[in-house]
Amino acid sequence: MKAGIALTLVIVGAAAVVGSAAEETYPSRSSGRSSYGKSGEPGQAPQDRDPSATAPAQDGTAYTPRRTDENARIGTVFEKDDHGSHFCTASVVQSPGRNMLITAAHCAFDADAGKPVDDLVFAPDYRNGNEPTGLWKVNKVVVDDDRWATSQDEDLDVAFLTVGPKDGKNIQDVLGGNSLGTDRGFNNEVKITGYPTSRDTPISCQNRTTKFSDTQLRIQCTDFEGGTSGSPWLTDYDPKSHTGTVIGVLGGHEGGGDENDVSYAAYFDNDIAKLYQHAQDEDRN
Repeated sequence: MKAGIALTLVIVGAAAVVGSAAEETYPSRSSGRSSYGKSGEPGQAPQDRDPSATAPAQDGTAYTPRRTDENARIGTVFEKDDHGSHFCTASVVQSPGRNMLITAAHCAFDADAGKPVDDLVFAPDYRNGNEPTGLWKVNKVVVDDDRWATSQDEDLDVAFLTVGPKDGKNIQDVLGGNSLGTDRGFNNEVKITGYPTSRDTPISCQNRTTKFSDTQLRIQCTDFEGGTSGSPWLTDYDPKSHTGTVIGVLGGHEGGGDENDVSYAAYFDNDIAKLYQHAQDEDRN
């Protein structure tokens, strides 16, 4: 969303392997937002184009992942409902309230309006219009108050969202959640899963991160275009517990990058740890 969605320690009420499936084309849809970095363009119609591979044949090549417990907690972000374009990606992260998502800050704060986007909804495991656990309404957004809001500091391009319960259950009870990892260094093997706005199915990619700067990670993965902002960078996945560790979200430098095959993420340091703790504290209020 090039409208400069800026992060701010703000809490708002009401407003996140293998196989391919048959896909169908959807009509063009519109949303009232502009794009920034690798968030989606308004009105961008899904093309349902398969990435260059449908299985993780080699590092750095995108593929269509199958439905798994790991992938089920990653999903699309919409405004209001699922009738418009999905423009970002989010995922479930562990929290005491068992109701928290993580995404890029520029997906959740509108710098032009000077406030968080207040009508976000999350569709986990979204595929071709199918939502196995339905839509989850975001009711709070926690973003950095100073460095993003005043100067769009790309090192704080991270937001935590809380969602309300459905059928008496919190989202982490239904889908599980990944842990948050900080100060993990710049060289990690990660899996990234996200939802390009041009597709109604996710893509995944494995590769090793590199150091872009003291505060930014970089990775080469094909086809990560608009809509993939907020995609989790997951490492240390444990198949027994079905959990991994998120050490970044696609965003940061240039909103995630201006090339589809190269992406960035803000390095998760003590500032991100403090933001995560603040989100948990505010969720208790």
